Amino acid sequence: MSSYREYMASYLPRLEKYMQEVIAPPAPDVAQHYEMMAYHLGWRDERLQPAQAKAGKRVRPLLCLLACEAVGGTVEAALPAAVSIELLHNFSLIHDDIEDNSPTRRGRPTIWRLWGIPQAINVGDAMFSLARRVLHDLSAWHRPERVLEAFRLFDNVCVALTEGQHLDMRFEETLEVSEAAYLRMIEGKTAALIATSVEMGALLGDATAPVRQAYATFGRYLGLAFQIEDDILGIWGEEVKTGKSTASDILTKKKTWPVIYGLHHPQVGPRLRELYAGPPFTEKDVPYIQALLEEAGARQAAEALATQFHRQALAALDETSITSPAHMALRDLAHALVGREA
Repeated sequence: MSSYREYMASYLPRLEKYMQEVIAPPAPDVAQHYEMMAYHLGWRDERLQPAQAKAGKRVRPLLCLLACEAVGGTVEAALPAAVSIELLHNFSLIHDDIEDNSPTRRGRPTIWRLWGIPQAINVGDAMFSLARRVLHDLSAWHRPERVLEAFRLFDNVCVALTEGQHLDMRFEETLEVSEAAYLRMIEGKTAALIATSVEMGALLGDATAPVRQAYATFGRYLGLAFQIEDDILGIWGEEVKTGKSTASDILTKKKTWPVIYGLHHPQVGPRLRELYAGPPFTEKDVPYIQALLEEAGARQAAEALATQFHRQALAALDETSITSPAHMALRDLAHALVGREA
């Protein structure tokens, strides 16, 4: 196998089964608590009945498992970490939805909209706790020092996630956000977890220190490219493919990379600043804002930046001289994530 899709078809059933076991209700009186997690993960509907809804791409656990196999490890030895990473990612989404006042995710109402903010906070906290607890399962496969190192990676990325979210919320209050500051924010909010996913897999596959570092660098640049691509889709993507309104980033005045680029443009910037400092946008304002960003060249600049980060990611992979099929699948996945339509 060299296509990431072939590996995904092999990995995902095992990953989903493991995740379902981790969040299975331990007793009837707390069943709803766990079923709300299952709802967020796409396994329940709004009545908490079995369902198969959009559940995210599972990119991070896939990267972890691919990296482990690419350096000679076994999928089973990395599965607890892959589950942990995916639960951590979804914990952050549950809390982000509250902090961003987002009513929908993946085309469905968010947990806080259905069951209230207190329950949603608690569900997020539980998912975080389960993410950390499942890492202990690594002890069945690895020596204590390696398990401890996995916990160190996990804890470090948790701090990075909160730093990125702090900056993201702070940027809502000002127009003075530089491109460098924005990249610092997405480094924590997006790139850090993707980098950790790949590095964790390399660690659990017993990679050498240089290979592990190269894989972490690959993940970092892939994460940056992934987020810039997401920013592009948030303004110019097709709603039927992305699962969210392409107007939402503009309507909420979210300062994604194309907007920051436009705000600093010598000709277009002053008009955009006046608009972003003014009254809330309505649906009628969206086409005009999109047109201004196009006039500033924001879309082309964002696409160029995503391409740059993508190339840097692939260069880091090439440093390893690894040629295993799973390693080639990492390259294949990187290509699929940049230039995507959803």
